[in-house]
Amino acid sequence: MKPELNMLIVDDDRRMARTLADIVELSGYRARQAFSAEQALEAVRVDPPDFVLTDVRMPGMSGVELFREIHNLNPQLPVVLMTAYAPDDEIGVGLREGALGLLTKPLEITHLLDFLALLAKERVIAVVDDDVNFSRTLADILTRRGFQVSQVSDPQKVLEAVTPQAGTVLLDMKFSSMDGSQVVERIRARHPQLPILLITGYRREMAAAIEKALELSAFTCLYKPLDIPRLLETLDEVWKLRLKKALRGGQRAENGGAK
Repeated sequence: MKPELNMLIVDDDRRMARTLADIVELSGYRARQAFSAEQALEAVRVDPPDFVLTDVRMPGMSGVELFREIHNLNPQLPVVLMTAYAPDDEIGVGLREGALGLLTKPLEITHLLDFLALLAKERVIAVVDDDVNFSRTLADILTRRGFQVSQVSDPQKVLEAVTPQAGTVLLDMKFSSMDGSQVVERIRARHPQLPILLITGYRREMAAAIEKALELSAFTCLYKPLDIPRLLETLDEVWKLRLKKALRGGQRAENGGAK
């Protein structure tokens, strides 16, 4: 089941905004439209979307100024800029301040839909932990924050549960049958790029296994009792790094592979 994704398209070109919204909705996502930065801010305040795509050049407040206002309201809300013009200093500043990326008009629709698919995927988390009570509690917390969570208690079955639709794996490092680094090896053999966050309550005992898992490109290790705000910040960091990479890759493809 595809996680529902709610997108806000901001463009004073109403035909452009409506066409994009139609394409996005035909692909199974929700898309709202705003025809000015002021309308967009009201939409973000009343019903925050999961993602904002905004034109840069608009009457009144620009797309970069809109990004700053959105960032003040909701720092975790991803904003992508789009423009039909060559990038300028204002766009460069917006990207350095945290706008997720820049798309050029006319938009490459396949690239946009690939990006939306990744954005939806990042909301899917697999929690791999044989402590069923901990796993259930963590799943409840993440579900309330809009994630779609699966739980795996048997590390031997991890590959059955960790599919390409998973966005991130939260992996406990201590199991009765194996240590977490062996589970990471199995996941990496099938999913080389899948983000893995390690968790453990045994910092010293599992130090060697943690080091090995990090060498296998696990993202980081968080320690029990989990600091939930820190976990959410880390998930946000992983998410934005992946999305920025996807945007850069799409731009290179649009530019004929230019670096």
